[in-house]
Amino acid sequence: MTRTATAKLVAGTFAALCALGGLAAFVVPVAAHAGSLSTSQESLSTPTWLFLVTGGGAVGASFLLASFVTDRALIRAIHDWHRRPPLPGRTALVATGRGVGLAGLFVVIVVGFVGPATPQGNLAILLVWVGWWAGFTMSTYLLGNAWPALNPWRTISRGLPSLDREYPDRLGAWPSVVALLGLIWIEIVSPVASDPRLLAGLAVTYSIVTLAGAVVYGSESWFRRADPISRVFRFYGRVAPLTTEEGRIRVRLPGSALAETRLVDGPDEVAFVIALLWGTTFDGLVLTPAWDGFARWLVALGVPSVLLYPAGLAVGFAVFLGVYRLAARRSRVSARTYCSAEEIAQHFAPSLLAIAAGYHLAHYLDYFLSLVPSLAVVATSPLSPPATVPQLVLPGWFGGLSLVFVLGGHLLAIWVAHTAAYDLFPGRLQAIRSQYALTAVMIFYTAVSLWVVSQPSGTVPFV
Repeated sequence: MTRTATAKLVAGTFAALCALGGLAAFVVPVAAHAGSLSTSQESLSTPTWLFLVTGGGAVGASFLLASFVTDRALIRAIHDWHRRPPLPGRTALVATGRGVGLAGLFVVIVVGFVGPATPQGNLAILLVWVGWWAGFTMSTYLLGNAWPALNPWRTISRGLPSLDREYPDRLGAWPSVVALLGLIWIEIVSPVASDPRLLAGLAVTYSIVTLAGAVVYGSESWFRRADPISRVFRFYGRVAPLTTEEGRIRVRLPGSALAETRLVDGPDEVAFVIALLWGTTFDGLVLTPAWDGFARWLVALGVPSVLLYPAGLAVGFAVFLGVYRLAARRSRVSARTYCSAEEIAQHFAPSLLAIAAGYHLAHYLDYFLSLVPSLAVVATSPLSPPATVPQLVLPGWFGGLSLVFVLGGHLLAIWVAHTAAYDLFPGRLQAIRSQYALTAVMIFYTAVSLWVVSQPSGTVPFV
């Protein structure tokens, strides 16, 4: 296969994925975060301005407190603390994980096509959105990344031939950035979260794209550099306290691995971190009454409704990325350093993953807990589930935990950024000054996240 043919194959498979989402957008133009599975969320009684100011102040205060910790030996000791207990039965665990991953993909495709059409009773819908994207993702940043073992496409690719073409360095992580934003767009503009047939079709299409890339470029290169799902879990896994190392478990403080500079080593990977942060925020934003009113207003002005979500996704990503890059440039000035703004951006970008994890937890924990009983009941009889599936009704105060999770993620991000600053800059005052602009950006991200989680939400119509 020539290089031109290889490029056409990869481009064609990505185009197929986008075409599926585009077709779904024109067929049923509705916002579909978990479709009709979503449960409404009451707005908080606290005035919006009060908890926004409180949240931003908490982040600012945490920066001031962290700035008093200037002993490099202490910072390094906190960062490097770990334990390495043995991991018994690692081979059996990996084999079990591969089997579970393959079974999960099989269930999503088969039950999605032949199972019940109602989302509440279809195991494919519940497994993907409740069990995987909500539950498993939370386990990744709270415990550790098990996706390399569970990844069904990696398991399948092991039995396929490989052309072992060299992955183009010029592409870097940009395909994963575009694919991640594309998947978020498909989730939002289409009923993929409530239509089992469409979800199964998306799973098949994604399988074709992923396996084609693994065959052309080799599985290790493809899943490390181009596959968006693998990158999401690898990055989230750095927030967690557990990982495996040389056949043992490594236990460390949450977020310690985020300060390792080799996690983000280019502008493409900075863009992926921002895409992950913005994508989760946008997923919650489109469920708010404010977005619904804004969308209706734009449509009344003559803006085509089909352009609202891709435009909003792209513009918001550009704003989040632009604000962060501006902060990196300002950080270079305030720190009076010869380090480039790009180097500063790469060094501090991993700290934003703690923010993304905190917001994901705030956005999905109540959703996950409410629908776990549905998943458990439907799993016992996937082709003929009961007419009514149970849901857990959470107490009203539970919504207040969302604010705690958002602030917790931001406070962890402040400490990670503080550690990264002392790793990059030799002077203590220089390290503190470098964080001024980045702390301002974190306060901006905090305000946006807190505002989103405070809004009443449910399934908001497209227009």
